[in-house]
Amino acid sequence: MSKRIYNFSAGPAVLPEEVLLEAQKDLFNYKDSGMSVMEMSHRSKTYDGIIKSADQDIRKLLDIKDNYSVLFLQGGATLQFSMVPLNLMPPVNKADYIVTGSWAKKAVKEAKKVGTVNIAGSTESENFKRLPKQDELNLDPDSSYVHFTSNNTIFGTQYKTEPEVGSIPLVCDASSDFLHKKIDVNKYGLIYAGAQKNIGPSGVVLVIIRNDLLERSSDSLHTYFNYKVHADAESLYNTPNTFGIYIIGLVTKWLLNMGGLDEMHKLNLEKSSLLYNAIDSSDGYYKGTVADAGDRSIMNVTFRLGSEELEKKFVAEATEAGFAGLKGHRSVGGIRASIYNAFPLKGVEDLVQFMSDFKSKN
Repeated sequence: MSKRIYNFSAGPAVLPEEVLLEAQKDLFNYKDSGMSVMEMSHRSKTYDGIIKSADQDIRKLLDIKDNYSVLFLQGGATLQFSMVPLNLMPPVNKADYIVTGSWAKKAVKEAKKVGTVNIAGSTESENFKRLPKQDELNLDPDSSYVHFTSNNTIFGTQYKTEPEVGSIPLVCDASSDFLHKKIDVNKYGLIYAGAQKNIGPSGVVLVIIRNDLLERSSDSLHTYFNYKVHADAESLYNTPNTFGIYIIGLVTKWLLNMGGLDEMHKLNLEKSSLLYNAIDSSDGYYKGTVADAGDRSIMNVTFRLGSEELEKKFVAEATEAGFAGLKGHRSVGGIRASIYNAFPLKGVEDLVQFMSDFKSKN
């Protein structure tokens, strides 16, 4: 096999090597079944074991109780921008949204097609360089739910604790930091996460919903948009992304074998601290883009150099050296290193050395 590079892409993103190798081994003939996972029926006994094992392991990692349903859906987080309000806004038909970046704005756009959206907090006027503080939130006590994005891949910000919203159901787009640490699921009404950033391949979105909220899903909804339909069918209303769910199952087992999410979080903190220390100790050569250090993401580290030309040179030389995906999002430019769960510590150490060498030469 040719040498693998360090993949800093924001998504689809790096997967654990152990997972890729196991999938490679099983690709042609899964566990002596005589066929690939990609070929077998989603109604078969073999596949039933795969999807139920993935469900159980996600529940184990996050200590999810029976009053929540775990759904494996399609359409990515983008479809959830519509499904959340379609299912949860009625009958009040209004909801609070905390706007901290581009993906939150897209969620707001879809929610406005369903009902009234109250922007409970936003830092758009500051180009999303920080997160709104708790005392800046203007929450409507009559809202159907409060929506926030836990990690902002483009701007490099991340909530370390959830916003306090009282008894209103809290809804979270956790696409880019799901399973990076253990959270208290009981604080949430619904969590959704596109798999391709931190837990699997593209084409699967995971939804964790408190069962009492399923009663808000109206029978008048188009069938595929209805959470209750998917919960009742145990994610098998139609053919799911069978191979994607299989990979998620391998990733969750990998996390359990590591010692669980507390151990994963320790490693994520070590990786991000290394990189932020390199930025902060560069005497301004590398400049972080997040105004408040407490808001810095440990998944997506964003920074700038002195000029766009220097940044282009940095990306070009980094690519040549085997560091892929470091160019910042096209809407903001700069540099972005996405160091999700599966990204190795050695890769961060090597990037820090490259940054030091680049600075000394330029």
